[in-house]
Amino acid sequence: MSTDVESGQRAPEFEGGDSFEEFGGPEAVFGTADFEDERPLRPIDWNTLTADEALVEWGDLDKFVKWLRLSYGLPPAVVPPLWHRHDELIWELSALHTARVNAYDPEASPSAPLAWHREFRECQQRLREWVSLSGTRLDRDRPTRQTAWPGEPPYDPAPEVEIVDRDGDFAAFVAEDIAARRAMEAALGFAS
Repeated sequence: MSTDVESGQRAPEFEGGDSFEEFGGPEAVFGTADFEDERPLRPIDWNTLTADEALVEWGDLDKFVKWLRLSYGLPPAVVPPLWHRHDELIWELSALHTARVNAYDPEASPSAPLAWHREFRECQQRLREWVSLSGTRLDRDRPTRQTAWPGEPPYDPAPEVEIVDRDGDFAAFVAEDIAARRAMEAALGFAS
């Protein structure tokens, strides 16, 4: 951390002395929705987002997850490369992101970051369990297995795939998600 003498504020530095500004400011590192939104901070319900809202939230969540993974040295057993292909990981990481933004808000209690770190520790355990159950790894991924209940047709197990380009897969995933949301909006007569 470095101190801005004029304001007395400490600015985070990255390895090698780089600062947020060298990376385009905090918005480039953490995303923009939480900085530019005039609405109060709220949990993200991925089931109800419009296509336009989802596009912003996906970008912000991906930036947060990359920052989290690198800042805390999290292994793929906690945050795997294709976390975005697993609903259970999306929901947990999204909740963690919202909680962190809230904990580090200038209006938050001075002890809020400590509370966030307690929540983060619990979250890591859940992420570890879900990653283990889902079968996703550093170099391979498969959809989380589903169990059919009595009377339901059995689910076909999906094959495992090799992870070649994580960022490319994320971009394709988001494009598919946004297209599906736009199709739903069109079918229901909504405009995003």
